[in-house]
Parts: sequence; structure tokens; C-alpha cells
Amino acid sequence: MGQMKAVGKKAWGYRYVVLVAVWLLYVINYFDRTSVLIFLPMIRDDLGLTPAQAGFGASIFFFAYAFAQISGGWLADRIGAKKVMGIAIIVFSAVTFFTGMVRSYAQFIWIRLFLGLGEGHHFAPAHKTIADWFPKKEKGTATSFFSTAWAFGPAIIPMIITALAAAFGSWRPVFYVLAVPGLLGIFILWYFVSNKPEEMLKKGRMTQEEFDYIQEGLVSDKTVEGKKGGMSIVVRDKNFWIYSLVLFCNLAIYWGSTTWISSFLYDQHHFSLKTMGALVSLPYVVAIIAMLLGGRLTDKVFKNKTKPVLLISYIVSIPVLFYVGMVPTGNVPIIITMLVLLGFFVNLSFGAVYAYPQIRYPKDIVGSAVGLSNGFGQLGSFVSPLVAGFLVVKTASGYSYTGAFIFFAALAVLASVGTIFLKEDKFVPFDSTDKSTSKSV
Repeated sequence: MGQMKAVGKKAWGYRYVVLVAVWLLYVINYFDRTSVLIFLPMIRDDLGLTPAQAGFGASIFFFAYAFAQISGGWLADRIGAKKVMGIAIIVFSAVTFFTGMVRSYAQFIWIRLFLGLGEGHHFAPAHKTIADWFPKKEKGTATSFFSTAWAFGPAIIPMIITALAAAFGSWRPVFYVLAVPGLLGIFILWYFVSNKPEEMLKKGRMTQEEFDYIQEGLVSDKTVEGKKGGMSIVVRDKNFWIYSLVLFCNLAIYWGSTTWISSFLYDQHHFSLKTMGALVSLPYVVAIIAMLLGGRLTDKVFKNKTKPVLLISYIVSIPVLFYVGMVPTGNVPIIITMLVLLGFFVNLSFGAVYAYPQIRYPKDIVGSAVGLSNGFGQLGSFVSPLVAGFLVVKTASGYSYTGAFIFFAALAVLASVGTIFLKEDKFVPFDSTDKSTSKSV
């Protein structure tokens, strides 16, 4: 046992190589999806869309993405996370290339649907990989590091792609360039990632000590090992549905604000494309710190308890989101301050919220648990930008996004209430051998 503890204190190990590889793959994923949102004001003008149509185009991605989560998690549990991620990367890289060729509203909708289907099969397998490679006491930290992919990406993407668009003189060629990183992603996945630690142990890339340390700390249960029907097990847990509602609100807030923040700065505050790109990056730079801190708080301070971190995130986000849309036009210091606060408190929750199913459910069904819950949660990503698009009001000086941000604040209230009722005790799966019912103890 002393040797196991020593291994756990090591600064490095092959599990971290896998984690970084999975993180890089998701950064590539975010380059593709976020670029559309950054260029949304230009795409809207180029295709002659209304704000409501642009909002629907942004939202329809998440409709397809939500349903793909369920099949992605189910497939990861059955044919392996690595294979599912490989197919996903090929699909969304190809769709990204064709995005630059869009010429009509109908084409825009179809390309967003196919991008959602491709990228939707990436998320649950990534979490399945983390669940198979990291012991319970490191899941908050590992999950929070992975979550920084959707902060790191938006932090650097606006500056890179707006510079590319300025160099090309159009947003369209940018998407041809963004298809290239997908090829790099295929190599990273093939060479560095495996479904199980056993595969890398046999190849000599990890030590026996690290392998034993991982195996000792995995969340497992004898009643589900090697069994099928993960979804039928988790749906019997009422806390799964409370968690799914919280995740729905969490993602609705994140993707609602992410979808409209560039348009908000461009339309309501009249910033130039270059300045807008820099300001859009600001919340996500702060978000990286918030996500890492949230994971460490979950593991070290609250001892694998996620509720305290979630409550801090959601409760403080309420006044922040409420006020963002009311900042007077041209008041740059206040805008910067509110963007920093938004980036920190909205994103503090991510390490904790995605650690919850990995901590609660056995590793053999975590792919199904993550896929189904994220499928439901991503419906929030679909609904939120769409509703917010109808709350954008055209004024004499441009557009007002005040109503949209009040809507995001209301979602934070609902997330706080749901978290209060969320239980974190150990989940006892359904044991098909004795026909007992599932329960929490």
C-alpha cells in the first residue's frame, strides 16, 4: 500500500500522456465548432439571415449533438472509445471543410446538423477514456483539466481565426484550413491513446506500479462488470435525472453565452472585428483557471464532493449574468470586468459537473451514463441560443442583448435549485442476478 501511495504522488505517468492527448483532440474539436459562432455576425450578413434564423442555425448543431451523445456513449461501452473518437474526428473534420462552401440558409442548417452528429460522438468516449485511466481520487482533477479544452479553445480561437479571416479577406477560407488539424488528431489518437491501461502496459509504455495504482482506484462494481444494458441501469437512479437537469442548465448557460457573446460585443457595443476577437477570448482565458480550480476543490478540499463547487458557481453567476447585458455601451472597463467574472464563475462548475457521473457510476457503465446525461444536457445547448435569439431586440442604434442575459441568469437560478436536491452518496446498481431494484444507499 505504501508503494501505491508513492506512485500516486508521482508528477507524471502514462495516464497523463493519455489525458493530454484526449485534451488536444478536443481542442481540435472546439476549433471547428467555435469558429462558426465567432463568424456568426458575418455569416448572418453574408447569407441574409435574421437574428432568429442565425440563432436557430447555431442551436440546431446542439440538437444533433445531443442525440449523438447517447449513441456515442453506448458505442464507447461496446466497441471501444478509441474507435468511436476516430470516426468522430474524420466526420467533423470533413464537415468543417464543407462549411466554407455554404451559400444558403438551408445549406447552413444541414452543415450544422452533420457537424453536430460528428462532434457528438466525441465527448462521451473521451470521458470513458478518462474513467478507464484515472482512479476515483483523481477524477475531479483529470476531468477539470480535460474541461479546459473548451476554455483554452475559445480563448485562442477568436484571435487566430479573425487574423486568418483578415488575411484571406473572407471567413470562408478559414474553414478549409481548419480541416487540416483533423489529420493530426487521427495520428495522436492512433499512437498515444488506448481503450484500457492493459494495452499500454503490454507495449511497455507504462509501469506495472502505475497500472496497479490505476486499477486499485477505479470505480467498479461486480454486478455490472462485463454486463450490457448500462443505460437501463442508470435511468433507475432518480439522482441521474436531477443531475441531467442541472447539466441541462449548465450547458444552456455556457453555450447560450458563448453563442451570442461575439454578436453582443459586435452589435450592442460596436467593437471592431479585431477588438471583438480579443474581448471574446477574455472570459475563456479566465475560464481555464476556474476549471482547474474547480477540479482541485472537488478532489482536495471537498473530498470528491461536487455540490459545494456547483453551488458556488451557479449562485454567483446569477447576478453576473443578470448585469452583463445591462452594461452601458462604450463602458469598456465595466465590460472587461463583467467578462472576467462571467468567465470565472460560469466555468468554475465544469470539473465538478462532469466528475459527478465518473465518481458515482461504475466504470463499465460510465460511457452510457455520460452519453445519456450529456445528451439530455446538450438539449439545453440547443434551446438556449434559440430562445436567446428571440430575446435579442433591434434598436435604433443596433441590437440589445439584455433580455438574453437575463434568461441566462434565470437558468443559473434553476441550476442552483437542482443542485440543492442532488445526492452524492454511492449508487448501488441493479443486480440482474437477484432481480433487485436499483437504489442509492
